[in-house]
Amino acid sequence: MMPRNKTPRKLVVAISSSALFDLHASDRIYSKKGVAAYANYQIEKESEVLEPGVAFNLVRKLLGLNQALERDDAVEVILLSRNSADTGLRVFNSIQHYGLPIIRAAFTGGAAPYPYMKPFGSHLFLSTNPDDVREALGNGLAAASILPGKHDPDADVDQLKFAFDGDAVLFSDIAEKVYQEEGLEKFQEVESQQADTPLPGGPFKPFLLALHDLQREFGDKDCPIRTALVTARSAPAHERVIKTLRHWDIRLDESMFLGGMRKSDFLKAYGADVFFDDQAEHCAHASAVVPTGHVLHGVTNKSN
Repeated sequence: MMPRNKTPRKLVVAISSSALFDLHASDRIYSKKGVAAYANYQIEKESEVLEPGVAFNLVRKLLGLNQALERDDAVEVILLSRNSADTGLRVFNSIQHYGLPIIRAAFTGGAAPYPYMKPFGSHLFLSTNPDDVREALGNGLAAASILPGKHDPDADVDQLKFAFDGDAVLFSDIAEKVYQEEGLEKFQEVESQQADTPLPGGPFKPFLLALHDLQREFGDKDCPIRTALVTARSAPAHERVIKTLRHWDIRLDESMFLGGMRKSDFLKAYGADVFFDDQAEHCAHASAVVPTGHVLHGVTNKSN
């Protein structure tokens, strides 16, 4: 087992303004008329509240964990935006309107936002800009391009449910490379032979560790956070995954080894607030039923 820090620490999630709020109208101005017109539009509209974006409900639930734990520093959400502070004022006005306790931000004025993840201590960056996500992942940071997805209004508001793919997300892509290059039979053979050898961590391992530490803080109380592994793996390749998580001293609430079945039906049944996967096809199907983060990492994304 790996030693774990027992001192409560903060879970920090960074989010772009376009993931938190619906900026489609603003983006159209930018695309058609340029930066100056976009800036003027945002300043003219800065008293108009923005509609919630694809990650709004997730952020609200994350911040609600502070109240559940009766401490104000269990979870923090940071705004990382390519806006300038001038054009970003509308975003902060909207944050205040919805009563979201987001107080820290970096407005980069068009520069890449990922360098500010480490100074803020961010475990995860959610953005609608795939290039920003690739840069963050390329620098060893957890990030996902958040796709529009349906949010079930009848979902349990008192629970926050995360779902993760395995290879190239929680784990490295070494096994996925075998599958892509040599096929399923060789993949199953290698994974069976390596069942007792823990998989190297993927980009989302540190986020999962921080999330698991947060779950432990609830102790004997009902924990509102649930985690699930939703993977295309099946027996016998399941064993290495289970033993890897055991080696990391991480307990997942649910694990689904689907053997290639489509994941979307299972994600809907689980009621995920967000699902992270590295494969575009899986993300497209999943986003039809739940908000989905495309993790642009690993061998399946090399050609993109």
